[in-house]
Amino acid sequence: MKRSHLIYGIVYTCIGVAFLLLALFTEYRLESLFWGLAGGIGFSGIQMIVRYVYWSAPGRREIYAQRMEQERIELHDELKEKIRDKSGRYAYILGFIIITCAMFVFSILGLLDVIENAEIFVAFLGIYWIIQLVSGRLFFRRLMKKY
Repeated sequence: MKRSHLIYGIVYTCIGVAFLLLALFTEYRLESLFWGLAGGIGFSGIQMIVRYVYWSAPGRREIYAQRMEQERIELHDELKEKIRDKSGRYAYILGFIIITCAMFVFSILGLLDVIENAEIFVAFLGIYWIIQLVSGRLFFRRLMKKY
């Protein structure tokens, strides 16, 4: 296993500890966010370190090399690449449908005074919708030029 995995694990753990200290010694609205970041980043760093130690043992190196080779083959399988691309497209389209429906619902709720300041939600979703559309087209054009 690469040593960079261990280094990233140590860095993540240190960042998690920093957020833990911020959460322990501060009291304001962002405290819950710091607790969440401490847990998420800290435990993922610990998990990286444990995985490095586990797979770096002399008896497990061959098994790890076989797994990495199998994973490399699976990632470059043409059928699976095509299916991943198609599923990404379906998720992209589903996201557009959900955003459009949410904009419609928030607009109605704002007009009925159920939600105050619904314009902010609608504006955010509209901007997000436009970013999704533009970025999808830009990525497609760039990939077409590349291949």
